Amino acid sequence: MKASVVTPNYNGEKFLKTFFESLNNDCEFIGEVIIVDNGSTDGSLEFIKKNSFNFPVRVIENTENLGFSPAVNQGIVEAENEYIFSLNNDTEVKKGSIRAMIDLISSHEDVFSVQAKMLQYKNKNLIDDAGDEYNLLAWTKKVGENHSSDEYSEVCDIFSACAGAAMYKKSLLGEIGAFDSEFFAYMEDVDLAIRSRINGYRNLLCPDAVVYHIGSATSGSRYNEFKVRLAARNNVWVVYKNLPIPLKIVNFVFLFLGFFIKYVFFVKKGFGSTYLSGIREGLSTRNKIDKVKFQSKNTKNYFKIEYKLIINTFKFLKR
Repeated sequence: MKASVVTPNYNGEKFLKTFFESLNNDCEFIGEVIIVDNGSTDGSLEFIKKNSFNFPVRVIENTENLGFSPAVNQGIVEAENEYIFSLNNDTEVKKGSIRAMIDLISSHEDVFSVQAKMLQYKNKNLIDDAGDEYNLLAWTKKVGENHSSDEYSEVCDIFSACAGAAMYKKSLLGEIGAFDSEFFAYMEDVDLAIRSRINGYRNLLCPDAVVYHIGSATSGSRYNEFKVRLAARNNVWVVYKNLPIPLKIVNFVFLFLGFFIKYVFFVKKGFGSTYLSGIREGLSTRNKIDKVKFQSKNTKNYFKIEYKLIINTFKFLKR
C-alpha cells in the first residue's frame, strides 16, 4: 500500500530540499508526491524541475495563491492512491513514518484520519502538535504543545488531526466532503474533523510517525492581521456550519464567552479590531457556507461530539 503526498507550496523553495530528502527515506510507501504551487515567484518550480526523486512528482501550477484548502483539494482530486498524506512543505519526515501511518489507518474501517506526532524543528525534544482539541468556547488547542517528545507515545483518539501532517482516506473524503475551499486557510482541518465525527468516524494520533515542523512558514508569525482575521472568520463558520440549532442554543453562553475572551486577548496583542472584522465577516458571509444537513441517524454522534467539547473544556481549564 502506498500514499499520495499532497503539499501546497507558496514561495517555499528554502524548505524543499529538506522536505524531499526526508521523503526519500520512505519512498517505497509513496505512490506520488503532488505539489500544488500557489503562484510561487521564488524559484520553487525551478527547484522541482531540475531535481530527480525516488518517486513520481507531479506539480499543479496555480497562477495565484488560492490558499491551503483549495490547494489540498486540487491534490486530492488528482491523487491516485486511497491514502492521502496532507503534509506542509516546512517539514522533515522521520524514516518509517509514512509506513506507520498507512498501517494504522488501514487497520480500522471507522478511522477517518491519523496524524503524525509533530515535533518542533528547532527543538526536536519538544512537541509541536500531537492532535488538536476543540471545546465549548470554540477554541482550538494543540495537544502536547511544548511537552517532552517522549510523551504521547501510544495510539489515542484525538478530536482533530492537524492537516499539516495528517493522512486521510480518499474514499471517505468523497463520502463526507474534502476541505472547505471557502476557508482558504486555518480551521479547515477542525471543520473536516467535526464532519467526520458527525458521520461516526474517528481520528487517531500515530505516535510512531514523527514529523519535524518549522511552523508559520507561509503566514510568517504566530499572530498577524492575516491569520487573526481568517481564523476568527473561519471559527464563526465552523460553529454555523456544523452545530445543529439545539447545540447552538445549549452552547450559546460558552460560545459568547469564548469569542469575547478571545477579543480581549487580541486587544492586548494589538489585533482587537482585526479580530472583530473577522467575526463580522464570518457572520455576514455565513450564507456562502454549505451547512451540514442534520440526519437523525447521526443523533448519537452529535451527543458524542458535545461530550468531547465538554471534556476538552474541562481539560483546558485545568491547565
